[in-house]
Amino acid sequence: MYVRDAKNRDEAWLLDAIEQLGLDDVAFRSRDYVIAVDEESNDRAGFGRLRLHRGDDGEENRIELTGIGVLPEWRDRGVGAHVVERLVDTAAADGFETVYVLTDQPEYLTQFGFERVDTDDLPPALSDRLTEKREFLGGGVVGLRLAVDDFEMPSRFRRAFKEAEPTGGDEPEESAEDFGIDPDSATYKYDTGR
Repeated sequence: MYVRDAKNRDEAWLLDAIEQLGLDDVAFRSRDYVIAVDEESNDRAGFGRLRLHRGDDGEENRIELTGIGVLPEWRDRGVGAHVVERLVDTAAADGFETVYVLTDQPEYLTQFGFERVDTDDLPPALSDRLTEKREFLGGGVVGLRLAVDDFEMPSRFRRAFKEAEPTGGDEPEESAEDFGIDPDSATYKYDTGR
């Protein structure tokens, strides 16, 4: 399992996964995402992105981790933790000292060192975004921040990620009958009739 930058070919998968998980896809650009990929099967397991908020009138730019999701069959295997780590590392490499998250699941992120931010202490752009997210997800959304040097990865997530495999698939394999095709009488484009 590894985490890489998203490529253009990942766009359809990302949009489907975002919809499946009911996540906010405001200002979607696939190049802003990172994706967790299984090395053996090449299956995509999770994703997340950085969203830049430009400062107004001398205010500095801020960076938000957003759109973080893990497909159900890959949960509890360290996938989300490694997506968050990659996003924090990317923000640090881009010169940001602090990252922000607006989430309705703060308990997940606090284990990495994120701390709650009072709404009044959020930068204006993130305060506006918090209002949007609360409308989309409900009132339980809170702001968190982390100094990038304070990120901590619990060792259990490293172990789980190394050995990650999906849980048994809940989707049955598709067959010709699923598409209204009788496999006993169907002909195919290159059928020679022999």
